[in-house]
Amino acid sequence: MKILVYSHDWAPAVGGTQTAMTSLASGLASELRGRGDSAGLTFVTSTPAGEMDDRTMPFSVVRTPRFTELIRLIRTSEVVHLAGPALLPLFLSWLLRKKIVIQHHNYQAVCPDGLLLQNPERSMCSNHFLNGRTRECVRCHAANVGWRRSIWHAALAYPRLWLTRRAAANVAVSNHTAKRLSLPALRTIYNGTRPHTRTASHHDRSSSLSPCVAYVGRLTPDKGVAVLISAAIELAEQGCEFSLRIIGDGPERASLEGLVRFLELRHLIIFTGFLEGDDLARATSDAIAIVMPSLSEETAGLAAIEQMMRGKLVIASDIGGLGEVLGSTGLKCAPGNSHELAQCIRRALEDPEMRVRLGAAARERALAMFTEKRMVSEHLKLYEEVLGIPKRRKWSAQLIRRRILTNRHMRQVKSRR
Repeated sequence: MKILVYSHDWAPAVGGTQTAMTSLASGLASELRGRGDSAGLTFVTSTPAGEMDDRTMPFSVVRTPRFTELIRLIRTSEVVHLAGPALLPLFLSWLLRKKIVIQHHNYQAVCPDGLLLQNPERSMCSNHFLNGRTRECVRCHAANVGWRRSIWHAALAYPRLWLTRRAAANVAVSNHTAKRLSLPALRTIYNGTRPHTRTASHHDRSSSLSPCVAYVGRLTPDKGVAVLISAAIELAEQGCEFSLRIIGDGPERASLEGLVRFLELRHLIIFTGFLEGDDLARATSDAIAIVMPSLSEETAGLAAIEQMMRGKLVIASDIGGLGEVLGSTGLKCAPGNSHELAQCIRRALEDPEMRVRLGAAARERALAMFTEKRMVSEHLKLYEEVLGIPKRRKWSAQLIRRRILTNRHMRQVKSRR
């Protein structure tokens, strides 16, 4: 099986989509090698490498391919897996009659902005594009990119949707996303991550330390970090003893740091910048809770999944796929409501037994639903379906013995004749 994976934005750019695609591609490449499949996987992206060494990846990487090279790569593949409905590779794959699988990490197929967030009100969109209210889409998107680009993006949304509806399969990363997309040949496959060792916070082990809550994610307006800062101010005014660690980077970082300086809260709120791997694990190890105050309809919430896998209590906006991923294993608040968010954080500060109980439940849920192994396995099954490959038969020891005995019995019958 020869798979081409295309992600327009990828490492070294930072984000949930980039992390999820790296995890999926690595798992697929490993599984194909384990099966003895020599065709393998090629990863294509429009993101320059920068200082990243692609030779460390367990799959072949092609960056910023020329038009003719992209055609060649698509032509020689059996399955084209797109991280979102990127228009050029989607059109070329359809033109070359390839089996297309589109994994939807946002709502770009049904929203020119990709967020289903109504601007400037920053409220949930009632799906204007699918309901034929394109003027509303143009007005909304113009608040971010200007009128000319907004009109152009809205015009491109029509061929994108037409092509997306003709893919062999559409993959949503949550049931909420599937419902909002409303596309044919659609199924849900949750994002996955590798199991981490469960970590208890230092404060849960020693009550002498001041409790810390942390945010992990990109610093963009739709992530609701300003709401979290407002909640922190309310808790400080109530005399709660805690600190807030904001882990991540993005276009809103400078304005958020400026706000914290203006409010003279630098003793309470700390910005660490982007962290990953062991650095991220250390930065969250003493956090009693991880807070995800998103304002937009998150499709999945990979950062929440990763913290659930570590056994952390997650406090999140009850919105989109984020609330779905969390289930009943965390604390939820209405998006944009800083008072409700402050109440949730206060509960976490005051109830260590609840933190441990929900953290353990979150890890159990993550191990059952959000592992990399399950994600890779479900994608491979999907590829085999769209290619018409018969299902692999699982040969258990009992089935092998039964087959041997059956063959022996048939030989005995023939010898008697």
